[in-house]
Amino acid sequence: MNRHRPSVDVLFRSVANNAGKNAVGVILTGMGKDGAAGMLEMKHAGAHNLAQDEATCIVFGMPKEAIALGAVDEVVPLQEMAAGVLACAGSMGARIVRV
Repeated sequence: MNRHRPSVDVLFRSVANNAGKNAVGVILTGMGKDGAAGMLEMKHAGAHNLAQDEATCIVFGMPKEAIALGAVDEVVPLQEMAAGVLACAGSMGARIVRV
């Protein structure tokens, strides 16, 4: 998919289909648009999605594409990403499934 192997879109599509609203999506620095469409599928399935902000990215391609598609709920600096993920997971309460 998108000439990438492995493909982030394939991973995110699987998460959307199997975890849905019980997932937190994260897209970090990277070149191209791989992951954007899959992240949108995650959002439509009820996941909460975070993207790294432009200021802390080495290459703002992948986060930029996901943001442009409307797949991202929060844009977060890299140094705050772990706290953002933990906050999202903590707000899920009993819904969260650990694998």
